[in-house]
Amino acid sequence: MTAARRADSLPVVRRVFVTGGSGFVGRNLLEALYRRRVPTIALARSDAAAAACAGRGAQVARGELGDVASLAAGMIGCDVVIHAAAHVLEWDAPAVFEKINVEGTANVLAAARKAKVGRFVHVGTEAVLVGGGPIVQVDETRALPEHPLPGYPASKAAAERLVLASDLHAVVVRPRFIWGVGDTTLLPQLVSAVRAGRWRWIAGGRYLTSTCHVDNVVEGTLLAAERGRKGEAYFLTDGAPVEFRGFVSELLSTQGIDPGDASIPRALARALAASCEALARARGYRWRPPVTRAALKLMGEEVTVLDLKARAELGYTAATRPEQGLRAMRDALESTVG
Repeated sequence: MTAARRADSLPVVRRVFVTGGSGFVGRNLLEALYRRRVPTIALARSDAAAAACAGRGAQVARGELGDVASLAAGMIGCDVVIHAAAHVLEWDAPAVFEKINVEGTANVLAAARKAKVGRFVHVGTEAVLVGGGPIVQVDETRALPEHPLPGYPASKAAAERLVLASDLHAVVVRPRFIWGVGDTTLLPQLVSAVRAGRWRWIAGGRYLTSTCHVDNVVEGTLLAAERGRKGEAYFLTDGAPVEFRGFVSELLSTQGIDPGDASIPRALARALAASCEALARARGYRWRPPVTRAALKLMGEEVTVLDLKARAELGYTAATRPEQGLRAMRDALESTVG
């Protein structure tokens, strides 16, 4: 059986519970499961989230990450939980990250255990490594840092530790730089920064980065649900790294935007990020700094990860090529303009 066939058939996955179904990754997961005719229940906190999930073929379970009882009730009869919900803002109060990313994950794990769900897939991130040295050509043998940068990196690292230490058949996927049509997370921030005149390349931007199209995130996540080994993490990428500046320029060009040539030295950017974070903390996190240390680590220097483990163990292929994804984004813009 080919890897593509395994991804389509999903013999282990018969009924799925998804958190974060109204988010960028979650919406695409729901659509993929619907195409495969896999019954899916999606957690929804608000009316808007419920409508978004129902519109993608999922049955809606109203509730939130803080309510273990409602989570478990929605999971009854499911054999897989895919936990894609997360607080992904670049900057916020530590307590917010802790409540959603750490406590929320603990609650979803507890609910899955209570509902006797067979498998658990956590959608993680390469950001869990921020704070542990350069992220260059790393694989899953790189240990999580003892002191990750606070906020998103630290909370996602703590959540991942909970998942991998769980007694459930739990696995983690770590997609790097998720992109594609309908991105409501990263691309809008890039577009906003350029339009506001705040965009600067860091040291010219000509360093390498790994990327992962949202379709490839879905492919890897569903394969992890089917074939992932208990207690293991898997990086997901589009394949060979690309130049950060070239890729981001192409990404923005699909929206009709030119990021320009303005650049800032890396040392200056680091000093600015540290100062801005200090000011934001002094203001009680009510002000969002224009640049942070975590953003610089993830977007201001080389970040390259290897997906060889996912390809070998899961049959992951990264079937959607970058040129296909970029063309789809251009087509989507033309259709809205037209």
